[in-house]
Amino acid sequence: MIRQARDAVRLWFSPHRVRAEGTVPDYRFSLANERTMLAWLRTGLALLAGGIAVDQFLTDLPGPFRAAVAVVLLAAGGLCAIRAVNHWVRVEQAMRRGEDLPAGRFPALLAVTTALAAVAVIVAVLVGG
Repeated sequence: MIRQARDAVRLWFSPHRVRAEGTVPDYRFSLANERTMLAWLRTGLALLAGGIAVDQFLTDLPGPFRAAVAVVLLAAGGLCAIRAVNHWVRVEQAMRRGEDLPAGRFPALLAVTTALAAVAVIVAVLVGG
């Protein structure tokens, strides 16, 4: 399992190895895959900004609660960045091999985490305000 993870991370930094297998897909699909990765990176940046905003601007919230929400948002932002490049590699490989595109639970997990963080901040603002 550790070896598989290590090999997967190596592919992130070796796009020539990804391109070496299978057949070349239509460039439009590869470019769409890249745009999707960039969208995930923007989402990660937005979550990072949200975590920083909660920590810096919601100073009326109790410190531990504010820190917890900020950390959840910051961690989600970091996970988005990692997921973006990993998903990009997996999709590129699947297209080159003629396989089904990989499915994942991360979008649902991210949506639920973001919604729970939003609800927590709304409740805290209403109760504290």
